[in-house]
Amino acid sequence: MLIKDWMNTPVITVGPDESMMKASKLLKDKNIRRLPVVDDTGKLIGILSDRDIKEASPSKATTLDVHELYYLLSEIKVKDIMTKNPVRLKAEDSVEKAAVLLSEKSLGGLPIVDDNDSVVGIITEKDMFDILIEITRVRDGGVQMGFQLPRTPGALKPILEDLAGSGAKILSIITVYPKGQPNRKAFIRIDEMEKSELNKLRDALASRYELLFFLRDNLHSLI
Repeated sequence: MLIKDWMNTPVITVGPDESMMKASKLLKDKNIRRLPVVDDTGKLIGILSDRDIKEASPSKATTLDVHELYYLLSEIKVKDIMTKNPVRLKAEDSVEKAAVLLSEKSLGGLPIVDDNDSVVGIITEKDMFDILIEITRVRDGGVQMGFQLPRTPGALKPILEDLAGSGAKILSIITVYPKGQPNRKAFIRIDEMEKSELNKLRDALASRYELLFFLRDNLHSLI
């Protein structure tokens, strides 16, 4: 999956000489948590997060009066508190690569740039949850089942054949290879079926394979 298919665009940006107060208002008004900082040509030079603003703001215990406080805040510029030379990716990079960077570097979002280093999008940790929801098709309901399989090629094929033979409509398939374990796991979601047919399918799969679980996700009571 490519970032360009999932990134947020157009992107709200800010200049380095903008005041912290205006940048803070922009974050609040647009209900966002970070702003790429660009120069006059639109090239990425930094990123400003709501955390940066909180850390730069005076403590509530300050002895400054309101006029002194306002003056102090108006003098702080974006360039004074932004993260310079932030990690960035290209629109043609993979979503998986973005997920690794967000996790390993404890980032909330990544600016996406073109070949000229101009900002063309942004992808966030929330987007990663949205992507997971989309690729697993959990909103479509149905039944999810998990299998433990050997790492040998073709181990998943007979399961898929059995599902097709039972008339099951497959919504998603995900396989993972847990580090340090000799086996892999496969997670398959199928569309709803008549209850008796589902019970029959579950029993058949459990008798032939190492079935880890067989469950129905009910989101209606949670959302």
